[in-house]
Amino acid sequence: MGNRKPILSVQEQILHLKIKGVRFDIICEKEAEEYLSCNNNYFKLTAYRKNYPKHPDGENKDRYIDLDFAYLVDLAIIDMKLRYTIVHMALDIEHHVKLQLLRLVEKECEDGYQIVQDYLNSLSDDQRAKYEGEINRNKENIYCGDIIRKYNGDYPIWALIEIVSFGRLIDLYRFCAERFDSKTMKNVYYRLLTCKEIRNAAAHSNCILNDLCSNTARHRTSIDVTSALMRINGMRSNFRKNRMSNARVQQIVTLLYMHKTMVCSEGLRSAECENLGKVKDRMFKNSDYYKNNQMIRNTIDFLKMIIDNWFFSE
Repeated sequence: MGNRKPILSVQEQILHLKIKGVRFDIICEKEAEEYLSCNNNYFKLTAYRKNYPKHPDGENKDRYIDLDFAYLVDLAIIDMKLRYTIVHMALDIEHHVKLQLLRLVEKECEDGYQIVQDYLNSLSDDQRAKYEGEINRNKENIYCGDIIRKYNGDYPIWALIEIVSFGRLIDLYRFCAERFDSKTMKNVYYRLLTCKEIRNAAAHSNCILNDLCSNTARHRTSIDVTSALMRINGMRSNFRKNRMSNARVQQIVTLLYMHKTMVCSEGLRSAECENLGKVKDRMFKNSDYYKNNQMIRNTIDFLKMIIDNWFFSE
């Protein structure tokens, strides 16, 4: 309760930013007021301040170093465009996970109904209750409710994958990986979990590029992803390790790798190449803003190197 802060008017928000050392040289205060009133909210925009250091002492103690309001706006726009592309790519990956599972069931001559029943039987009571809750919530859904009513609990795999969440689909993928004792699928499963995190963040419009500090990743990067990065010409080892130690960058790069390796539709590949090209161009539109911020500059350079090599080198 002690950390509660009063709501600030737009004018008070501007004043608070000035007190914190944020400049209004590129975007004037009047334009900033209009932006905060019509384009973005203060709480979300100022999240990108985390990428900027503060003066440690002296008369400017706790004031941001070389931060203009325009830099925050620019990062917010880049972030928005990146989020949209991430959601599109995640949908492509989800589609191809479904295709892969159906091809696998056919290859293994599995009974499409039995494999679903075996999956459900493998769930604990709590997990089964959660699954049933997911299905029940979708019974009146205009997009998949008719499938639920048609099969009434006795779902073949081709029906189940159309009514469950991405998280449930990934768990079904895990079950199949174990059922068929596939090391490759098990590795893909863990990368899919990483994709789910960044996909959910993007879909809920969470800021992605607002914390680019190193050493925030909770787990090691997939060996396959690391190997692919090491094959990029000019990719320095320390540069790679530093950027991939950031949890957000690690998740973005893993999703890019999964799209590159899993999505086989030329139409989807071409569409996402176009989207990634636009994101890349937007990242460098105002690159001079970040000439004094090595962390942001390195992140942009790192993502450009990966996009160019994985999506534009063929």
